[in-house]
This record gives sequence, C-alpha cells and structure tokens, in this order.
Amino acid sequence: MNKRTNVPPQNKSGLLSRAFSIFAKDVRLELRSRSALSTILMFGVTTLVVVSFSVGQAELPPKLLAALYWIILFFSCIAGMSQSFVREEEAGTALGLRLVADPLAVYLGKLSFNLLLMTTIGFVVTPLFFIFTDASTGNPGLLVLILLAGILALCAATTLVAAIIARAATRGALFAVIAFPLLIVPLWALVASTGKILDNQGFAFVAGELQVLFSFIVVMVTSSIMLFRFVWQE
Repeated sequence: MNKRTNVPPQNKSGLLSRAFSIFAKDVRLELRSRSALSTILMFGVTTLVVVSFSVGQAELPPKLLAALYWIILFFSCIAGMSQSFVREEEAGTALGLRLVADPLAVYLGKLSFNLLLMTTIGFVVTPLFFIFTDASTGNPGLLVLILLAGILALCAATTLVAAIIARAATRGALFAVIAFPLLIVPLWALVASTGKILDNQGFAFVAGELQVLFSFIVVMVTSSIMLFRFVWQE
C-alpha cells in the first residue's frame, strides 16, 4: 500500500524536474545567443516606432489603439516563438530530446520558456507603447491581467504550432498560416477588452472577454498536452 501511494508524487516530481531542466537549458542557451529575444524585441520596438511615427500627434480611438497594441505583440510572437523547436532541429539535439525526455516534459519546458520570453517582451513593449502613442488608462492592474492572459493564450497555441513546423522547409510562413486561425478568437477578446480598458471601463465590462480568454487557454493547453506526444514523436 505504501509503495503504491508513493508512486504518483514521485512521477509528478520527476516530470516537473525534467520540464524544469528543459526550461533551464533553453534559458541558458538564450542568455548566450539572445537570438529569439533579440528578434522579438527588435521586431516589437521597430513596429512600435513605425506606428508612432505614422500616428503622429493624432488622438486615436481606444479600439484602434488596442488593435495596434495586439498586432505588435502578435507579430512579435510570430517572429520568435518558432525558435524554441527550430533551434533543437538545427543544432541536432531534437533526436536526443526525443530519446531521453518525456514528451509532456518537453512541452511543459518549452511552454514555460515561451511564457518567460513573451512576458519579458510584453513588459518592455507595453510602457513604450503608452509613451509613444500617448494612450492612457485608469486601470493599469486590469491591463496587466489582460496582458498576462493574452501572453498565456498566445504561447498556449504557438508552442504546439512551433513543434509542428520545426522540420518544415518554409517555417516562417507556415507558422503564421497555422497560428493565425487558432488565435482569431483570443485576439478578438484581447482587442475588445483592451479597448474597453483604454476607454477607462472597469472589470465588469471585460469579464466576458476574460472568460473567453481563460476558456481558450484551458482548451488549448489541454489539447496540446493530448496531441504533443504524436507531434513530437512523428
């Protein structure tokens, strides 16, 4: 009886430990090369500067500002999220991971790394966006909540897509083609909720969009966990 009751915690602990090892490996590699971080950061900042120059001193409506904000973050995500698996294929380490690591540990490790990467970009781009566009919000805490939910939704979808296209010849184009249809619903919710926040509306006005976002995250993460083994070992 004691042995049987002790097995699940050990398995769970081992899974989390392996996932953390993969996450830590990706962080170390990124700190050495800074390839994905530099790509996403340069794309996000460059797009933001171009948008701010185009807008000039014009006062844009909150919905348009929200759309511009999430367009910048979405394409920044597209520019860098595929690198987590592409780097494994190019370095020749993907086969080793397939042999020694459980697929679920690989998925959780890569998802955690992508979340860290996009969170860093989000908290760099967001203040610059408000500086360059002169946008204002009376509820920064709610905006941070929407930002974190949006980052989780983006990463939940794009991590699986990145694994699918890692060995494809036209990775960049294929990544965008597959990811965009998956993200239409969360992007709509993100733009709508961010527009309301920029219009100084409170939590009650964005509760519906938050429900859509968290429902999408749960469905996407659950589906990815179920499908990743087949994608990764294909």
